[in-house]
Amino acid sequence: MSGAFGDLVDWLSGRGLEVVLIVLGSVLLARFVSWAGDRVTTRIDAQATGGDALVRSEAAKHRHSLTQVITWTAIVLIYAVAVFFVLDRLGVPVTGLVAPATVLGVGLGFGAQRIVGDVLAGFFIITERQYGFGDVVSIQVVGGGDPATGTVEDVTLRVTRVRSPNGEVVTVPNGQIVKVVNLSRDWARAVVDVPVPSDADVNRVNEILREVGREAFRDPAMRPLLLDPPTVMGVESLGLDEVSVRMVARTLPGKQFEVGRDLRVRVVLAFRAQGLQVVPPPAADDQPTAQFARDGEDA
Repeated sequence: MSGAFGDLVDWLSGRGLEVVLIVLGSVLLARFVSWAGDRVTTRIDAQATGGDALVRSEAAKHRHSLTQVITWTAIVLIYAVAVFFVLDRLGVPVTGLVAPATVLGVGLGFGAQRIVGDVLAGFFIITERQYGFGDVVSIQVVGGGDPATGTVEDVTLRVTRVRSPNGEVVTVPNGQIVKVVNLSRDWARAVVDVPVPSDADVNRVNEILREVGREAFRDPAMRPLLLDPPTVMGVESLGLDEVSVRMVARTLPGKQFEVGRDLRVRVVLAFRAQGLQVVPPPAADDQPTAQFARDGEDA
C-alpha cells in the first residue's frame, strides 16, 4: 500500500505536476488571447467611429469580424495542442491514435456535415465581406419563414448572432443562410411615401416636400446623416381616393430608419403649416404612414 502511495506521490510530483501546469497554462493563454482580441476589437471600433457610434466603415467591420475569427481559432488550437501534450504526459501513445482518429474523423465527417458546412459558409462570409460586426442585415434561412433582421453582434466561422430591434438575440448557423440583405453597406436610402387626397394639387405637394428636404439638409442635427439633399420622386401610385408621393434620401449606412422617422415628422408639420389636416391611418394599416386631407374634410 505504501509502495502504491509512494508511486502516486512520485507521479504527482513528476508527470502529474506537468499535466496540471499544461492545463493551467493553456487556460491562462486562452484567456489572454481572448482578452487581447477584445482589446483589439475595442480599439478598432473606437478608431472607426471616432468615439461616436454613428457609423463604421466597411474596412472596420471586416477587421472586427476577422479579429473575432482569429481569436476563436487561436483558442481552439491552444486547447487542441494542450490535449496532445496531456496525452503524451499520461503515457498515451499519440502516434497509435492516428489510425483510430482517422476512422473517427471519417465518421464525424459524415455525421457532422452540417457543422462542416457552417464553417465553410462562415469562411466565405468573412473573406467575401458579405457583412460584418455592426451591419444591419436581414437573413433568410433554409426552410423560409420570417427572416432574422437586426444588427450583427458576432460573426464566427460557425454562427452569426443578430440583435433584433426588440432586443432579442438570434443565432443563425452560417450553413443555413440562403439570402442576406445588407441594409448598411456603403450607404442606405430612406423612402417616405406620403399619401395625399387624389384631388389635391400634386405640384403644391411636391414643392412642400422639396422644402422639407432642403430644411432637413440644412439642419445641423440631420446634415451629418444625409449624403445629399432628399429628393421628391413624384407620384408613386394611384388609388381611388388618394395618390402616393414618394420622397427619398441617401443616408449613412444603417441610418435610413432614423432619417425616415425624422422626415415623416417634418412632413406632418409642414402639411399642417400649409393648412392641410392630418388624416388618421386606417385601423387595419400597421404601417407608420402619414395621410393628409385638406381643412374642412372629415378626418
